[in-house]
Amino acid sequence: MIEAIRKWAARHTANRRYSPVGVIFHWTMAALITFQLYWGWHMGRVPVGIEKLEGYRLHSELGLLMLVLAAMRLAWRTIVPGPTNDADALGWQTKLAYLTHGLFYICFFGLPLSGWAMWSALGDGPDLSLFGVPWPQMPFHDIPIAIQWSVLDWAEGMHAVLVLCLLAMIPAHAGAAIKHHFWDKHDVLIGMLPELKADEAVETQPRHGLQGG
Repeated sequence: MIEAIRKWAARHTANRRYSPVGVIFHWTMAALITFQLYWGWHMGRVPVGIEKLEGYRLHSELGLLMLVLAAMRLAWRTIVPGPTNDADALGWQTKLAYLTHGLFYICFFGLPLSGWAMWSALGDGPDLSLFGVPWPQMPFHDIPIAIQWSVLDWAEGMHAVLVLCLLAMIPAHAGAAIKHHFWDKHDVLIGMLPELKADEAVETQPRHGLQGG
């Protein structure tokens, strides 16, 4: 089955494009992260109460979804490597791009895991779920309360650091993609956009009522 998947994806990567599955993963994660950053900032300004609790519940559910999608995306990239494009032979810029890519994956996993740890360290709080499907809490309820608070502080700090990393990397990543596309005329951005089928050729010459002589 893996060979069949690779053969299917090769039709796209051979054209220096990401597979449709890779494109969907990329833009879905981009949308999720953008919303999560905004929602986390917004909920920090909501007064304590039911609205705040429900807001954080949504934040946690989307975080768990991000964790699942990150695992699926990593598995997909293991099976189907990305295409070779113009950005793969630029020396230090290529190395920096690989480093940024790795940091993004650390954030993809680290943010939901630290959020999960925070929720679990709160004690007997509301149960976690992923859109109605029960999700277990981390096993912190049997450890001393002082250690639970330490876990909560550590997870909170890690969450904040990773958020700051994303806030720095997202504009840098987007700016690099724009530079590659408009300034360097590279194929990096095109390879990550949905592939549109070329329209059938249409006749552009004007029609005349009578032809011939």
